[in-house]
Amino acid sequence: MGWAYGIDLRQRVVAAIEAGLSHRQAAGRFCVAVSTAGNWHRRWRATGSAEPGKQGQPRRSKLDQYEAQILAMVEEDKDIALYEIADRLAQEHGVRAAPSTVWHFFDRRRITYKKRRRMRRNSSATM
Repeated sequence: MGWAYGIDLRQRVVAAIEAGLSHRQAAGRFCVAVSTAGNWHRRWRATGSAEPGKQGQPRRSKLDQYEAQILAMVEEDKDIALYEIADRLAQEHGVRAAPSTVWHFFDRRRITYKKRRRMRRNSSATM
């Protein structure tokens, strides 16, 4: 992931555009892309600040608010599959989630379920 430009450069570009330069001229003067200068100026007009937004994905899951319902599903049916949980969430709550999202939900809570018990090693297995 790239780094955000500094706030001082952003403010100078926005100030130049506000002083009368076009986006293209301001971008050329400060050696940034024309679209970048335009985006900073639009952000400044909309919010009053040219500071960069947060980068990266949010640390919360859309399934966090349904934690009690998901755990109740698992308690009700110990053998339920991830795709079945996703289907029931879609039907009952209107939440569309891929089975991998459900897996990440359980992984963050360190909840695992192995359907088979660990077997002892086969004596005829090759080494």
